[in-house]
Amino acid sequence: MLPTTSVNSRSQGNGALSPRDAARHTAGAKRYKYLRRLFHFQQMDFEFALWQMLYLFTSPQRVYRNFHYRKQTKDQWARDDPAFLVLLSIWLCVSTVGFGFVLDMGFFETIKLLLWVVFIDCVGVGLLIATLMWFISNKYLVKQQNRDYDVEWGYAFDVHLNAFYPLLVILHFIQLFFINYVIMSDSVIGYFVGNTLWLIAIGYYIYVTFLGYSALPFLKNTAILLYPFALLIVLYLISLACGWNFTKMLCSFYKYRVK
Repeated sequence: MLPTTSVNSRSQGNGALSPRDAARHTAGAKRYKYLRRLFHFQQMDFEFALWQMLYLFTSPQRVYRNFHYRKQTKDQWARDDPAFLVLLSIWLCVSTVGFGFVLDMGFFETIKLLLWVVFIDCVGVGLLIATLMWFISNKYLVKQQNRDYDVEWGYAFDVHLNAFYPLLVILHFIQLFFINYVIMSDSVIGYFVGNTLWLIAIGYYIYVTFLGYSALPFLKNTAILLYPFALLIVLYLISLACGWNFTKMLCSFYKYRVK
């Protein structure tokens, strides 16, 4: 059973929050607290963030059980500690530098690639996906449209970051060891290895996203979030049949963008 703690502000007899405590639970207040902690590294729990990164690969369900605990103790689903985001940013920088080295990019080209990966691939796409999932889940997946419960936008963005981290490691780290000598070749084994890594990475993204929303007890029919698996498998089989090399196409795209 998940541990619970009583919230002092609910001790008014009818369970309502006092005006002062209600102000602390607004989205703006939570966002301000989160952003303020970005500049106080001593307040961040990096050890716990590393634990989450490890279990996102081995047992992502355990990560989302912790989100339940946060809801019970801090009355919010989204993270209030930016340590995970900071470590993810470091991973982005290191892996992108490695990617630039493998693709034989110069210093300024690597910096351009880093800016693209951080602000477009991670943040830009993340904001778009989080907003879309936040809207869809609140509009169509909330049980009986109960307005006492809703999906926090911050939680939707956390789910994206959780799902993006394994994808990042697979495509920007593990794949680096195969690019020059295997994947970039014109052989069948080249696009088979490359496309299979893409299949695993995107499949993991879909699965971790599904776990994130299915962990919310007030949502229904979250199994539909697994439906993109079917399209993913179809695209994977078509790519093998046609000899499309997704990694080769991506590398060519990045080289074009950083010129």
